[in-house]
Amino acid sequence: MTDLPPLFAPFTLRGVTTRNRIVVSPMCQYSALDGHVTEWHRDHHTALARGGAGIVFVEATAVEARGRIAHGDVGLWSDNHVVGLSEIAAVVAGYGAVPGIQIGHAGRKASAQRPWEGNLALTEADEAARGDAPWQTVAPSAIPYMDGWHAPAELSDGDILGLVDAFAAAAARALKAGFKVIEIHGAHGYLLHSFLSPISNRRDDRWGGGRQGRMAFPLAVAEAVRGVWPQDLPLFFRVSSVDGSQDGWTIEDTVVLAGELKGRGVDVLDCSSGGIAGAVTAAQVRRRQGFQVPWAAQVRREAGIATMAVGLILDPDYANAVVADGAADLVAMGRELLANPFWPLQAAVTLGADPDYARWPDPYGWWLTRRARAGVEGRDPTQ
Repeated sequence: MTDLPPLFAPFTLRGVTTRNRIVVSPMCQYSALDGHVTEWHRDHHTALARGGAGIVFVEATAVEARGRIAHGDVGLWSDNHVVGLSEIAAVVAGYGAVPGIQIGHAGRKASAQRPWEGNLALTEADEAARGDAPWQTVAPSAIPYMDGWHAPAELSDGDILGLVDAFAAAAARALKAGFKVIEIHGAHGYLLHSFLSPISNRRDDRWGGGRQGRMAFPLAVAEAVRGVWPQDLPLFFRVSSVDGSQDGWTIEDTVVLAGELKGRGVDVLDCSSGGIAGAVTAAQVRRRQGFQVPWAAQVRREAGIATMAVGLILDPDYANAVVADGAADLVAMGRELLANPFWPLQAAVTLGADPDYARWPDPYGWWLTRRARAGVEGRDPTQ
């Protein structure tokens, strides 16, 4: 089939080609043990890769132990973490998807409860109840994330340089584990974002002050990661396009950052938003489908860099239009794929990219083809 809908056109970044433009967004499972993946993670990623996405990302993976959001976060601060993650990379690749991993540091939002245990800062009560002891968090400035959260320690110049090395070391381990795409997490109020935003960064040294100083640490991390990540493999950077506050980070700032990142070898800007003060994924706010797509479109247009749109993208026709209209090069999805891991394969049928179920695993496609041919009275055969 030559005239594929844009959502299902292959996409080449450096030496990697994805089978379509659908990406499984990194989604924390809070189910690791001392940073090590478990059987849950293997099952989780198997389902997502089998569902037909082009890239499957492993969740935000901590570059050091104190950089975990919660005790259940996956880590890459030790060589001992490589073996388990290599199994996941192999499973994802085995189902035809490109294995990706996101590396990050939670900063002042670290030392938190798992969402279903409260989603607040850890206390001594959590240690008594579950053995989840709180730890000292760090940040550009000693400003707590919100009322009731830990007071973070302000990072010294030496600490910051050490963290640049920690990101590079984690990237090297991700390569050893077999991942073909890596994303630096610079969004959602975590450490790199907290350096970018004037709300959380009150420093007056080379890592703070004006926009250029506030960008210095994230740019140093990007440069260090690109230095160890092979030239034929893509590098993504997730950013909160806006803080949503008049005195915070803006879309104009993001366009400037995107240009700087592009110059340091970043290939795709993953355009999310928010998180500097308040939850992002756990927020109970009514939003429209694709509410962050305009930011991805603006960054792509003004910075001349490939972008990934994310945020309540639910409908195949809408997702296809995002790519067709040039708003973004890739479409990332999260909770919709938890509800239905086979969304990409079903979208291919709906959009006419796979009328014969040829993209489906043979044990499924064989049955579904025959059901489609027979038809069901009163029902759309593509559903």
